[in-house]
Amino acid sequence: MKKYCLVFILVTMSVVTDGASLFDSGKIRDGDIIFQESMSRQSSVLKIATKSRYTHVGIIFRMKGGWYVEEAVQPVRYTRLADFIRRGRNAHYVVRRLADADKLITVNAAAKMKREGARYIGKKYDLAFNWDDRAIYCSELVWKIYKRALGIEISTLERLGDFDLSDARVRSLVKERYGDAVPLDEPVVSPKGLFESAKLKTVIERN
Repeated sequence: MKKYCLVFILVTMSVVTDGASLFDSGKIRDGDIIFQESMSRQSSVLKIATKSRYTHVGIIFRMKGGWYVEEAVQPVRYTRLADFIRRGRNAHYVVRRLADADKLITVNAAAKMKREGARYIGKKYDLAFNWDDRAIYCSELVWKIYKRALGIEISTLERLGDFDLSDARVRSLVKERYGDAVPLDEPVVSPKGLFESAKLKTVIERN
């Protein structure tokens, strides 16, 4: 019996250690933005169209005694940070933070961001990347929380037509989503646009 108890304790410790090793919670703050490489079919196409390694993004909040990522999947939801990280390719991620976060993301500002974020929970994922609020995609969610809660545009809006749509795999997905009426002038924000924003600084990178 003692032998089985010892094995159980060792296994439990290994799981806890593995989860904790995924991120350093002491370096994380409310409002941090986390980027990863998704492993979905859409992700491979986004890499081609946007020329970016990072194809999924979420915003980090401390809730219910732990760290969560609010992310636009199907539907928009809160995901435990460790679970979010494990889903990405090779558990690689980058956390970027508003350069002036010490001044701008106060306790009250973080609370406003959480309240704004809560408005989108349960919304459907936007496969068409429309700019209205009927459905939401990942980078749109992050951009709108910052804009509507703090008045900060963390990146410049792009157009769907700004992306490289020439590859056959991209054209196939575009055809599937839009048919022959591709909204090339639709405002969009991409994970790459957020990642390369001069208003953000990198605080954590796990290779």
